Parts: sequence; C-alpha cells; structure tokens
Amino acid sequence: MKLKNLKLTALLFIVLLLAACGSAQEEESGDDDGESSNGDVRLTIGTGGTSGTYYPLGVAMAQQVFEGVEGVSGTNAVSTGASVANAQEMGAGDYQLALVQNDIAYYAVNGETLADFEGEPIENIAGMTSLYPEDIQLVTPADSDIETIEDLEGKNVAVGDQGSGAEANANQVLEAAGLTYDDITAEFLGFGDASQGMQNDTIDAAFIVAGSPTAAIQELGANRDIRVVSLSDDLIDTLTSEYSYYTERTISGEEYADYGQEEDIQTVAVMAILVIDSEVPEETAYNMTKALFENQSELEDAHARGADMTLETATEGMSIDLHPGVARYFEEEGISVD
Repeated sequence: MKLKNLKLTALLFIVLLLAACGSAQEEESGDDDGESSNGDVRLTIGTGGTSGTYYPLGVAMAQQVFEGVEGVSGTNAVSTGASVANAQEMGAGDYQLALVQNDIAYYAVNGETLADFEGEPIENIAGMTSLYPEDIQLVTPADSDIETIEDLEGKNVAVGDQGSGAEANANQVLEAAGLTYDDITAEFLGFGDASQGMQNDTIDAAFIVAGSPTAAIQELGANRDIRVVSLSDDLIDTLTSEYSYYTERTISGEEYADYGQEEDIQTVAVMAILVIDSEVPEETAYNMTKALFENQSELEDAHARGADMTLETATEGMSIDLHPGVARYFEEEGISVD
C-alpha cells in the first residue's frame, strides 16, 4: 500500500514538473502575434519571390539591418507572393514588416478597387519608407514578333500570380491599350515560372513588375536573347493620367545589354515601399528606422536598387500614413512628413 502511494506521488510530481516546464516555454516564446513575453518584437519580413527584388532586400534587412536592434528579439525574412499576399498576411498578424507596391498598400488600407481588399480594409498597415521605382517590364524573346502591347493579342502571356500587384498592373496596362484577358491567354505565373516558360516556348511574353535589372529577366537572358517592350507615349499618358501612383520611367538599355536588349525602354513604374505593423511600439519603430538608414549600404550590397533608398526620397510615393515612430525619426532628420 505504501509502495503504491509512493508511485502515485512520484507520478504526480513528474506531471506537475512537465506542466511547469511547458508554462515556462510558453512564457519564453510569447504570443503568436510577433511579440515576445518582454514586449520585444519578433520580426518576420514578408518579401516576394526569390527571382525578384524584394527577396534579397528583405533578407539583408533581416540578417544585417534589424538583427540586434533594441526592441527586436529576432528576425526572419520569408519568400512570399509579394505585395497583395504581404498586405493580407500583415493584416493577419503574420508579418511585422513587408515590402509592398505603393498602389497595393493604398488599396489595402482603404479597402478599395482590388477584389482582395474591396470593403475589407486592412487597418494595421503603416508606412516606413519609400524604397525604389518598380518598373513595369514586358519581356519577350528577342526573336518574337511582339514589339508593342497590342501585339500581345492571341498570345500566351504571363500576367503575374493571381491577385498579385503585378497582375493588377498587367490588367491596367492591357486595359489602357484596349485589351482584356479575353484577347490573350493569361497565365498566372510568378517571375521565375514566367522566365522558365519563355525558355520552354510555352509563354510568349511576361509582365514583370520589379526593380531593374531583374533577376528573372537576367536568368532568361542568360539562355536566350530578350527584348523588353517599350510602352507608347499615348499609353504612358493614359496610365499616368488615370492612376496617380504611376510615373513615367526610362530604363537604360545598358541594364540588359548583355542579354540582347539594344534600346532604352520607355515604361511606367510604381514605387516599392516598406510597410510596418502599426502595432509595433513607437520606440521600436523609431529604432528600426534609424538602423535602416544607418545601414543602407547593406541593402545596396544585396541589390543595386538598395542604393535608391535615401532620406531625401523617403516619403516620395508614400501612399499611406507613416508609423508615429518612423515619423519622429524623419522629423529629427529634417524630413517633412506632412
């Protein structure tokens, strides 16, 4: 009888010990909303596909810029479906920082236009900084007969992942040129898959929205010569008049000269911006912004477009309100936030 009681006592002790350990682990790991038990932020950064520009910049931010910043307990950058997916996942609390097109950020915050956001605004997204122009690039093999947007009629065209920012831009460009998806065979492919499709001759052309030079275009150009199609002056005028976030942009032909491009490319661009969860504490957001600009060279080393981020252009193209901690840093640096 005494032996039985002793065994029960020992078993009860083990159960209580395991429960205590579990509680300690839960307390140490914190909640699942990006905040640790001591109030520091566990930072997950939403980027884009590995063949785009968002991914290398996001990785550099996680590994070289924000690691060890006061108020940040850990950092991680993840490959994603880019702008639309990033906004949605930030709304769900999965990301605390993300790279997003300025037009998509506006749609998300205001619950407008795109079906993904219409009537369902995402309320916890705040601005951090503008990064660089994202060029709308229509790429096709150099030996194709596609020389204008209108030549896409009847062709297999990659328009970006379904619901992505790239797809939204492709749709707008086609519409401005008098075309719809009914006039083409639309393939919903990301940059890398679109490049592979053109190498295999299953895709005739692809819309790629990213900072140039873009890895997906370079990868294609390494296997066959490419042509990046210019938009006509009338088409550019239509797009910039209809959509306030588009700006006229010239890409130097030299950026793709090694891949068969012979001429400068006339197109339009949106702005890539960095957005932050508005629930990140003000002091932490301030520290992160300070670290971002003090370590700007790390972004430049990761991708040429990292050099475009400057304090002087930090609010250009910013389509949403800044986080208060970010605004405080800019004001101290003499940057207008009005």
